[in-house]
Amino acid sequence: MLQPNVTGDGDARLTARFWVMVVLTGVATGLLGDGLMFLLFGIEHLAFGVNGNDSSFTAAVADAGGWHRVVPLLVAGAFGGPAWYLLRRFTPGKKSEVDEVLWTGEGRLSLRRSLGTSVISEIVIGLGASLGREAAPKLMGAVSGSMVAEWAKLTPAQRRLLVACGGGAGLAAVYNVPLGGALFTAEILVGAVNLPVILPALACSGVATCVAWLYLPSHATYLDIPDYAFSGRLLVWALLLGPVVGVLAAGWVRLIGWVSHHRVQGRWAIGAPLVAFAVLAVVALRYPELYGNGRGMAHTAFVGAGTLALFAALSVLKPFVTALCLESGATGGLFTPTMSAGAVLGAFLGIAWSHLWPGSPIGAYAMIGAAAMIGAGMQAPLAGLALVLELTHSGFALMVPMIVATVLATAIARWIDGYSIYTARLSAPAPVAV
Repeated sequence: MLQPNVTGDGDARLTARFWVMVVLTGVATGLLGDGLMFLLFGIEHLAFGVNGNDSSFTAAVADAGGWHRVVPLLVAGAFGGPAWYLLRRFTPGKKSEVDEVLWTGEGRLSLRRSLGTSVISEIVIGLGASLGREAAPKLMGAVSGSMVAEWAKLTPAQRRLLVACGGGAGLAAVYNVPLGGALFTAEILVGAVNLPVILPALACSGVATCVAWLYLPSHATYLDIPDYAFSGRLLVWALLLGPVVGVLAAGWVRLIGWVSHHRVQGRWAIGAPLVAFAVLAVVALRYPELYGNGRGMAHTAFVGAGTLALFAALSVLKPFVTALCLESGATGGLFTPTMSAGAVLGAFLGIAWSHLWPGSPIGAYAMIGAAAMIGAGMQAPLAGLALVLELTHSGFALMVPMIVATVLATAIARWIDGYSIYTARLSAPAPVAV
């Protein structure tokens, strides 16, 4: 923090014009988030009969039998491969990676390539691809900031900050997590938690979230999560869990880095998503929870409704199929897949721990595991903790064990490599191979 007694804004001056652009970026991001989620929910309805944005996608997939479950993923592969190939071919050199333009560029994004990437991504995720839905609204929020900054003739530093605010606001809008979105902007996209960053980040995320309520619900993303009570057994377990999650998170980040730098290229990319999604479809005949971003499996873990065998299988298979989708050339988010993997891992290890020291509900272990995994995976413990709390509107009594597990996991993952699920995907330098 720059406090106390420091009132300067740094390179990005928070002028009156800049604040107007923050509001405009928030409004545009919220509307674009609504549009992208409308597209996603429409595809989910066409593919699996999901009705409304509050319906259970996983339950609809599970109810779809045989070919009705497999065909949408095959359609996703047949559509996504050629679509991404053509988009990349006809927009060479254009930027559509928020992290890359912020960390290695001037914050300029291509509207055409970004919009095409976002639309294709939401279509294939709606059809069942194992990727996060938040990447598209994050990207289009950042594009909004880039375009508004260009129109207002802001300085390069102001433009980068506005692009970062728009990216975090995109996450906030579609998940109804304004605080988490602001911390995502500060901790991850900017890398500094100070007043000149957090103030516009909060404002942009708050405006975007409020505007998104025009279509999206204002309640928590994960409903009916109990208010789990604190206990000593949870604290002891968190001390043991943190190092385990830290090592596993570092391995997961390395895997993401490897598949990102070895993804299918050239004409092979036309058919690679079809092959990857076909493999996912076969595996998911047994585990329908693997379809989509992992929201359903995380909810199952948060309410403690699964079995030891189910959670063990999902904790291994979800990272595998997500990495497979990435290596095929598909684009999408990693936030929910990473968090859901942490939730089912926490539930699995929590059930095992309960045989030694029974008494705490499985859902409490899942929430601690989710916070530790996403905090370590993003290398952003504050954002990870805030996001789990906002997504569930629960877990405040578990704050101490959640902090313990998240701090240990993040510190160990940082000690091993220091990369995150976002930096590992940058074109250079590449992380250490698996």
